[in-house]
Parts: sequence; C-alpha cells; structure tokens
Amino acid sequence: MSSRLLVRATMALSLAIALPAGAQKRAAAAPARPVFDVVEATIPQLQAALADGRVTSRELVLLYMARIAQYDKVVNATITVSRTALAEADSLDKERAAGKLRGPLHGIPVALKDNIHTTNMPTTGGALAFKDMIPPYEATLTKNLKDAGAIILAKTMMTELANWVAGSPTPMPANYNAVGGFGMNPYDPRPDPRPGFNDGRPALFTGGSSSGTGTAASFWAGNVGTETSGSILSPSNQNMLVGIKPTVGRVSRWGVIPITADQDTPGPMTRTVEDAAIMLGAMESAQPDPNDPATRTCKPPANRDYRPFLRKDGLKGARIGIPRAFIYDAGVRPGATAPAGGLQPAQAAMMKEVIEILKKEGAVIVDSANLPSVVTTDTSRNFFSWGTCGGVEQRKGHNAGCSTVLVYGMKRDFNAWLGTLGPATPIKTLTDLRYFNIANAGRGAMKFGQSLLDISDEIDLVADKARYEADRAKDIDLGGTHGIAQVIQEQKLDALLFPGPGSAGFASKPGYPTVLVPYGTIPNAPQPAFPRGFDAKPAPFGVGFTSVACSEPRLIELAYAFEQATKKRVPPPLK
Repeated sequence: MSSRLLVRATMALSLAIALPAGAQKRAAAAPARPVFDVVEATIPQLQAALADGRVTSRELVLLYMARIAQYDKVVNATITVSRTALAEADSLDKERAAGKLRGPLHGIPVALKDNIHTTNMPTTGGALAFKDMIPPYEATLTKNLKDAGAIILAKTMMTELANWVAGSPTPMPANYNAVGGFGMNPYDPRPDPRPGFNDGRPALFTGGSSSGTGTAASFWAGNVGTETSGSILSPSNQNMLVGIKPTVGRVSRWGVIPITADQDTPGPMTRTVEDAAIMLGAMESAQPDPNDPATRTCKPPANRDYRPFLRKDGLKGARIGIPRAFIYDAGVRPGATAPAGGLQPAQAAMMKEVIEILKKEGAVIVDSANLPSVVTTDTSRNFFSWGTCGGVEQRKGHNAGCSTVLVYGMKRDFNAWLGTLGPATPIKTLTDLRYFNIANAGRGAMKFGQSLLDISDEIDLVADKARYEADRAKDIDLGGTHGIAQVIQEQKLDALLFPGPGSAGFASKPGYPTVLVPYGTIPNAPQPAFPRGFDAKPAPFGVGFTSVACSEPRLIELAYAFEQATKKRVPPPLK
C-alpha cells in the first residue's frame, strides 16, 4: 500500500474516533465494552456480534481500517481504501436499529479485486492507463453485494489486467501491477533475495492474478477475485483460504474488466467454506443478467442460499475420483521421452493423508479416475499436446500448436468493455493501451513488456474467427467433454480431487467449478534455491473438489464436510 493510502486510512480512523467533548464525558462514564476482535472472525460471528450489540458496522470498518493501517505496509494488499465506507456503515447501522436487514452480509466489510467496477473508487485493473478511472456504472456483482448489505471497504492488489499483459520472454510475476507494485504473502512477507529475482517480488509465491493476502490478514471478512485459469484457486491455495471458482456464468461478469468471456468468472475467497457459500449466494443474481447471457447457464439455489448444503456428513457415500496420471504421478507424455508432471514428495505425502481422511469420513475413493484426454496416446486428442498461446514465440503465424481463445477473446471482449465506459475511459481500444504503455514506459507501464497485449492486438476479429472457434471447440473437448465430464460420467463420481489449484488448467476451458479448501503446508523450495542462511517459511497447500457445470451445491457440501473434519487453516504470523 502506498504511503498516501496509509495516511488516508489512518486519517479516516482518527477522524471517526474523534468525539465531541460531551460525548467523550458520556463515553467515559459508560461501562467499558470489550473490544471486538476481527482477526479470523467469520461472517456468522460478525453477524452475531452485530445482532447482540457487541459491535457496530461502523466499528467493524474502523477495526479493519486499523489493521490495514498497521499491516498493509508489510503485505501491500490494497490498491484503494474506500472513503465512503464509514458513511455506508452508519447507514447500515441505522437500518439495523430500525429492524431492517438487507441480507446475510448486512454491515459486513468485504473487498473486491480491482478489475470489478465500483463508482465510489477507481477501477484500475492495476494498469497505469486506468489509475484514476471511475467507471460510469457498478458491476452487477457489486450491486448484488451491496443489496445484500455488504460494505465494499477496499479494492485489492492483482496481477495487472489479470495477467494478460506480459508473457514470454519476460513474464509478469503474479500479484504485480504498475499502479501498486508487488503484493506480498503474509505467511512470509519478505522479498525474494535470489539474484535475478530480487526486484521486489515475494519470496513466498502469493498466487495470482487475484489477491488473497488481505483476507488472510483479516483486513476484511472476505474478498471477490476473478479467474480465467487459476486466478481464484491459486491465490486461495497460497494464502490458506477457501476459494470458490464458480461455473462460468453463475456470477455475472458485467462490469468486470475481461480477458475472455469464454472463461472469465468472479468468485469468493474467504477463510471458511461457510463464508464463501454466503458470499457466493450474495454475488449471484436472482434472475439472469440481461448484460451477461452466460448467467442463464445455472439456476440459483432457493433464495440464492448455499447454506443448506453445509452438511458435516456431506462426504458419506460420496464418490471421489483421483485423477492420478500426470497429476499425482509423473509419466511420459505422447511424443516425449522424459517423465513429466506429478507431485513433489511433500505434496504427494499430503494428498495421501487427505485421501485417508476422505475414506474415514465415508467417501468412496475411485483410484484411479484418470482424464481420458490426459492418458490418450493420440497426440491430436491429448490435453498436454495442446496448450494456451501466450508470448512472442506464439505470435500470429507461429501458433499452430496452441489455443488462441485467450488471445482472440482479449481483443474482442476488452474492446467491447472499453465501449461501455463512454467518456470515463482514457483510451478507446487495445491498440490505444499498447501505445499508452509505450509512451509511459518511463513511469513503469512496461516493467515486464506487453507481449500478451501485442499478440492479442494483432488478431483480426473477422479473418481469425474460424480459427478461434475451432480452438474453442477443442478446448471444451479436451478439458470437458473428453476430460472432466467423461470421467465424472463414466465413473459416476460426485467430484474429482485435485492437489492445490491443479484443476485450473482443465476446468477453466469448459468453465467448470472448483471449491478449494486449505489443508497444510509444504516446503518453499524454489529452483534456483534460496541463498544459504535464508530461512524460507513453509508454503500453504490445499485441495480442490471439481465437477461439471452447475455442481456448486454438491461441491460446497463436500468441501464443508472435509473442512469440518480437518480444520487445518491457521492465520498468518503477522507482527
């Protein structure tokens, strides 16, 4: 967080605490009330405290602002802190006193990734071109959260434009952007000391492109991230959070800076499955959003409430598949000679332990439940023989062996998004953004280049459409039809169990959901190794439950039962 934002948050705290002299005397005469502790407090606990009068929403905002002021200089979790949060809290406190409750998030402070529109704070996407841009309309999910009573306290750090700026040869590190710099991991908030990596990036991977550091550090009750391929699951995994990557279309994308509508989805990141379920219900629209046709894909649960699926016995009789080949275990892929894939020893030991816990809780483990597109020897139908184009070596004319879906979608959907902003936007096209970055390279707009923006902008949306459509069909086939969906159907599975965020590459292409739950830690041992004497702290590691489209209720059931049987999350050791 910049010094300016720290001062702003601290000033807001000081002004809010200041009382007139008469009020100070009355407060001194009143019985002392214990200070409410927001650290690790869940949404139900916060609601209970609000209902009992042990805390007000205004006080919650102040307590969270105090933590931001104290610790954000360590983890850099925020891009902007709201100037209107206290006024919103006061209004919600008055509504509560009058007996009006908007919903399950009434008076609860949360945060949004800074690619989600708010009209009281800038929406930057982490890009210098949008540093001061106030969108002319709220995202649908922003409105839904506010309608449910949430206070949008801050906008979180993120990888610039959801990590579709710089690929090879100089890829942008996760959780870096030109507006805010690097975000750090609260479980080891030190910079990387290794030569070639000592540019300010964290020693412990934060995940990306969303940020989970503020939720892990109890700066707010939960936050909303967005995912195209791993950007909710990865930061949730790295920050010991629960992350729900919903079915694409479950939550409206209207008012969210896109990469591609084919794969983009917002989703909640929280410290418990119950909190994530509450936030997901509040984010989802009661009816399809006319601005996002994909919202017709899944029907919301009754009252948009996922809490009835929070069952401690949810694993009993559940059929859980283990996609062992190339995910748990290394193997030789078609056309290769050396083994690839598989888990590191510490990860493998952890997943073995997890499987035993699932058995103990009554789950039926189907091992192995390999993805057909992963084990086929037909290279034209093998998932690993078909990657995602991303970098100068896969520019137009050199991209026959990879999917152009993200490359094409970024130009199509980013330009369409710019067109909704009217005079609020400082640029009109993706080409304008590239030229802006070049002109402002000296201000840090191109620290890692912009090879991904370049290969997207060279797309011809008309001439290249047939190639894009063929690639999109192949993505769905390999990730879904002959991937996750086929093994789920053939083995009659409730879900597949993936290590960490390992489902992302597969499930993202057909738009399938995953719920990730914290479990433990593994050594942080990158290559090249840290220098002698650097005491690297362990890295969080979780597990993901994945299935086909619209299966969130069942996945939440499984994830909650596993969480309640393990309860492995521990808060970060911030000092």
